[in-house]
Amino acid sequence: MTHALFTPITLRDLEVRNRIWAPPMCQYSVHDRDGIATSWHLMHYGSLARGGAGAIIVEATGVVPEGRIAPQDLGLWNDAQRDALAPIVELAHSQGAAMGIQLAHAGRKASTHPEWGTGGSGSLTADEGGWETAGPSALAFPGLDVPRALDAAGLDEVVTAFTDSARRAVEAGFDLVEIHGAHGYLLHEFLSPLSNQREDEYGGSLENRARLLLRVVDAVRAEIGDAMPMLVRLSGTDWLEDGLTVQEVGQVGAWLREHGVDMLDISSGGNYTPAPIPVGPGYQVPLATAVRTASGVPTGAVGMIDEPFQAEQIVATGLADVVLVGRELLRDPNFPLRAARAVRYAEPHIPSQYARAHR
Repeated sequence: MTHALFTPITLRDLEVRNRIWAPPMCQYSVHDRDGIATSWHLMHYGSLARGGAGAIIVEATGVVPEGRIAPQDLGLWNDAQRDALAPIVELAHSQGAAMGIQLAHAGRKASTHPEWGTGGSGSLTADEGGWETAGPSALAFPGLDVPRALDAAGLDEVVTAFTDSARRAVEAGFDLVEIHGAHGYLLHEFLSPLSNQREDEYGGSLENRARLLLRVVDAVRAEIGDAMPMLVRLSGTDWLEDGLTVQEVGQVGAWLREHGVDMLDISSGGNYTPAPIPVGPGYQVPLATAVRTASGVPTGAVGMIDEPFQAEQIVATGLADVVLVGRELLRDPNFPLRAARAVRYAEPHIPSQYARAHR
């Protein structure tokens, strides 16, 4: 029996204890709408760390107020938000987990009702606290409001916002940062021809469509220095004939490697609906493998990875370098400990207070 899941992985100066990572999963729990983490976040991320996750990536965190998916999202555009995240990072570290944070701008998919809690759907009205959204072009995501197309000054502001949030992430004690370039949010909107119809240097060719993402990556790398790992989450495909393809994402991944990115977190879709997504166990793993092969960058696989032996097989056979287990960790924050028992790994990180349950 191999123990690939429990072989540490090193990215730059960071060693992570295992290959079972918690991906960003929106909690929509900032009920004061100020972007400041709450006791829910402390409990949620602390439980994932205690349950044995190698690394935990905090949910999509707005780099500006108008970059939030919903008003209940976390933010990192001011120091009060930074200071509220620091104790969460400290708690996770005390349980042996590495901590990352996903820096995000929702673009044309911002200013919406959260998935739960309001009874509403679609774009928020002004009376509901909504705001004007922005994107590469004045093209709406189906069912949402039309965004304004970002001009040159707006693009510069986006790069600055990611850079400032990255600085605060370092100050809060995070071990890595992830740039959100997937799921139909702003940086993915620029990458995809479904949403990007610009005729300037940010539209048209793949090189032009990737320009904003690469600017953000360069600025963030300069801010966080050479020691901290940087990840980028990408949608491996739009699942539509005229959309972003896995071959294009492989090329973007190669460019990201040249610009100092250490791992690609490969999901899919999110930029147009409906799309014929073939959902099933491990359905996105082949995308992670294809991007890994084309780009030469380590990848994380995500999407319906629910079983210990399934996760072990993905890592052991080189389909991906880590597995990002989402829904199963929501169902069972102790999934990494359960996986360790399943693959007969003798030395998982078990808190002394809980050790009697594993004898």
